[in-house]
Amino acid sequence: MGKLSKSRAVLLIAFLVTVWGINWPLSKIALAYTPPILFSGMRTLLGGLMLLAVAIRHRERLQFKRAWRIYAISALVNVVLYYGLQTIGLHYMPAGLFSAIVFLQPVLVGVLSWMFLGEAMYGLKMLGLLLGFAGVGLISSGGLSGHVSGVGIVLALASALSWAIGTIYVKKVNSIVDPIWLVTIQLIEGGLFMTLIGMAVENTSDIQWTSAYVLSLLFIALFVIAIGWVVFYYLINAGEASKVASYTFLIPLIAILIGTLFLNEPFTLTLVAGLALILCSIILVNRTPRRLRRKIAEQLPS
Repeated sequence: MGKLSKSRAVLLIAFLVTVWGINWPLSKIALAYTPPILFSGMRTLLGGLMLLAVAIRHRERLQFKRAWRIYAISALVNVVLYYGLQTIGLHYMPAGLFSAIVFLQPVLVGVLSWMFLGEAMYGLKMLGLLLGFAGVGLISSGGLSGHVSGVGIVLALASALSWAIGTIYVKKVNSIVDPIWLVTIQLIEGGLFMTLIGMAVENTSDIQWTSAYVLSLLFIALFVIAIGWVVFYYLINAGEASKVASYTFLIPLIAILIGTLFLNEPFTLTLVAGLALILCSIILVNRTPRRLRRKIAEQLPS
C-alpha cells in the first residue's frame, strides 16, 4: 500500500467497505420518502458542504483556475453519472442485486489500470478479479428470480463503468490537484447540478421529512459520501488501483447481509460460497507472482 502501513490500510478498508455496504440498503430506505434525483443531489451536495468546512482551511490548494476542468470531469463521472444512475436504478431492482452488478467495477478498474496506468496484469490478478465478480453474482443469485429489470441492469452497468472511469481518472490526476479539494468540489458541483435537475423534473413537496429519511440522509452524506470518498481516493493514490478496488467486492455482501437483517431480503446458503470466492479473489489480486517480485527487486537500486 505504498506509504500506508498494513494495519492502517486494513482499518481504512474495513471502514470503507462497511459504510459503503450500509449505503445500499440505507438508500433503499431513504428512497421511500424522496424522489430519486433530488435525493441523489441532496446527499452529495450536503457531503460536499461538510467537507468544505475542512478544505477551506487550506484554500491556497484549491487552484480552481488551473484545475477547473479536472474538477468538472471528476464531478461528471464520479457524482452525476455514478450517483444519478444508481439512485434511479434502485427503483427497478433490489438493493443487493443492483449493487452486485455495479461491482463489475473492480474488474473494469483492473483492465483500465493495465491499459492506462501501466499497472501489471498477470494471470492470477485477472483470475482473482473474475472470481470476485463471480462471487458477487453468486451471493445475489437469489434476487434473480422475478426481480430482473432490463432498465435496472443497464443503469447498474452504466454506473459501474462511470465509477471505473472516475477511479482511473482520479489516480491519473492525483499529483495535480489536492485530494480533499477534488472530493469537495466534485461533490458540490455534481450535487448542485443534480439538485437543480431534480427541482426541475421532480416535486420538492414529495420529500417526506421523517426521522428515518433525515437520519439516512445525514449518515450517507457524512460517512458514505464525504469521508468515504476521501478514504477511497487516499487508498487508490497510496496503492495499485486494481488491488484496492478488489476489496470493494465485499461491499455487496455487506449490503445483502444488512438487507437480510433489516429489509427482510431472503438469506441464502450461496452467501457462504460467494464469500469464499470473494476472499480467494482478494488473495489472488493482491498476490504478486514470484517472477514479478524478482523483476521488481532487480530494478531497485542496490
